[in-house]
Amino acid sequence: MPPEPKTCRSCGRRIEWRKKWERDWDQVQYCSTACRRRGITAVDERLEALMLQRISRGGSKADPADVALAVADGDEAAAAELAEPARRAARRLVARGEAEIVQRGKVVDPSTAKGAFEVRRRR
Repeated sequence: MPPEPKTCRSCGRRIEWRKKWERDWDQVQYCSTACRRRGITAVDERLEALMLQRISRGGSKADPADVALAVADGDEAAAAELAEPARRAARRLVARGEAEIVQRGKVVDPSTAKGAFEVRRRR
């Protein structure tokens, strides 16, 4: 029986247990080599902080694309590059239990959510 699932420190997705990690499962922190290389940058922390600030207001939701645009100071080209880091920031907030990801009014699994979504404070 596989152990409890973990969440990747970088992207916030669920890490699926693999037989090859059996002896090292306690040390596994990232889902892939790309996530291990990427880690968490200062920009990632700014995205998380701004998203958390926006959802902390009573009943507010945050769109990761809007948060990316705010961090990019209105530069749409830079915001496009920050779109996926903003989605990763949202998934990390969910993994820490600080937020939920919502699509069409329903809470969805952050590891499998596809398309546009919003982030709201956990209820």
